[in-house]
Amino acid sequence: MIRTLAAAAMALFALTASAAARTPDHADEWNGAEINWRDARSGIYESSRTGRPVLMVFHATWCSVCKRFRQVFKDPAVVAASRDFVMILVDADKEKEVNGAFQPDGSYVPRTLFIDSNGNVSDKLIGSDPQYPHSVDVDGPGELLALMKKAHRVFDVAPAEPATAPPEGDSPI
Repeated sequence: MIRTLAAAAMALFALTASAAARTPDHADEWNGAEINWRDARSGIYESSRTGRPVLMVFHATWCSVCKRFRQVFKDPAVVAASRDFVMILVDADKEKEVNGAFQPDGSYVPRTLFIDSNGNVSDKLIGSDPQYPHSVDVDGPGELLALMKKAHRVFDVAPAEPATAPPEGDSPI
């Protein structure tokens, strides 16, 4: 039932989304300089168009745990891994419609969902807290990175090739 609701919400957003991506509010606080955060509408559209899975983070500006979680997204390994996903940042208080559409086990924050390009919320990519399964360790990148790596297998998506500089002496011009 939850997957069906999420898929329906994804389809609705994809139909109404414009192709123009919009940076969500507060992205700068979540390392928006290095992570390509999208708002829900443009991110869902991008995922459905490209087939890349979504990593969707729900937060609230008043949430002290969310403020700690922001630091995890400054880790260089998380930044690199984020390139394999459509990264969506949702202010749960401001975006009540999106928050309501993606509550597989409640509306707590921070909440981190892994969603395939068809709109299915994964029940295999959850954190270790049984009370809040879609929460991950907010004090370090280890659990999030493990889930991001596991997502490649669950969603059958190959990791992106790391960007490399051209060999010395080879000019790209």
